[in-house]
Amino acid sequence: MISAREAMQRLRDGNHRFASEMGRGREFTSQRRSSVARQEPFAIVLGCSDSRVPAEIVFDQGVGDLFVIRVAGNIAAPSQVGSVEFAAEQFGTRLVVVLGHSRCGAVQATIDALREPTGGQSRNLGSIIDRVRPPVEALLTTEIKDDPDALLRHAIRANIRGSADDLRHGSDVIEELVQKEELLVVGAEYSLETGIVDFFDGSLAR
Repeated sequence: MISAREAMQRLRDGNHRFASEMGRGREFTSQRRSSVARQEPFAIVLGCSDSRVPAEIVFDQGVGDLFVIRVAGNIAAPSQVGSVEFAAEQFGTRLVVVLGHSRCGAVQATIDALREPTGGQSRNLGSIIDRVRPPVEALLTTEIKDDPDALLRHAIRANIRGSADDLRHGSDVIEELVQKEELLVVGAEYSLETGIVDFFDGSLAR
């Protein structure tokens, strides 16, 4: 399995191709056939379910390249943590990317719920909001609380950092792999406006 540094460079390069509209044409049928016997994903991506942020396309990767876990708000609930544990142990994948994005609806819904709590959301939606709540709640005590755009931008990044920290410290399996330098967990934000992914939390130097 390739190193975390090489895996991150592959993602950077692929995203550059995507953002510059120079993505490689891929023959997915042959890729599908070659991956039947086994899979060797070089990176794990915990991303948001938003339909505008498909990880394989954003990073210009093919079938079998990425182990992708998608959930609204890119939260690290037990099932997502377990999925990361599975991929890291089963495939020896060395890199985990928590991928959030600009204009995230789950983060905005959390801000709205904190500002005007109505209790109107379902129990299941509420469980997502509860996961996003801690990093967002702290921002409502700062000077940006009255600037909706700035608040959302900062809240999105805070939520990404929170999920990355939940992975690093919320699992004995992952924490041990990180301490042994056999796994790197990083946070990144995809810009809907530019198509560029910014690795900003825990990432290796370029």
